[in-house]
Amino acid sequence: MPRSHRKGDAAREHTRCICRILMEARPAGLHFPQLRIACELTPAQTRSGLALLRDIIDEMGWPPLVHSRADGYMFTADPDELEQYEVAKIHEKLTEVRRLIIATVGPHARLAPDDKRVRHMITQLNSDESTLDLIA
Repeated sequence: MPRSHRKGDAAREHTRCICRILMEARPAGLHFPQLRIACELTPAQTRSGLALLRDIIDEMGWPPLVHSRADGYMFTADPDELEQYEVAKIHEKLTEVRRLIIATVGPHARLAPDDKRVRHMITQLNSDESTLDLIA
């Protein structure tokens, strides 16, 4: 499911501006406030543009987009940077799945042990957790 809610002309223009500014900044990155100011966008427009950028980056043939606290948003083709970013994101997702199982779905399953939907959720989430753990 696409992350961006808006795919209109305005969002596309914000995305093009963000892409242009990040390409000009290469190999350095830009933090959100720097990116927002360089593009002359509001925070909401910048977030919308980044979301749409993530949705269309592959089909546009642009380089991979990564984000770090140290460097901000940047395009990179460096295999080490990409692997580091991907592993960090996988660890984030793994933590999210584990917390969802432990804090919500597990207790729900104890409250409704015969609920087929809840059992299916637990099975699927456990599978997702195993897969993420393997590739992390």
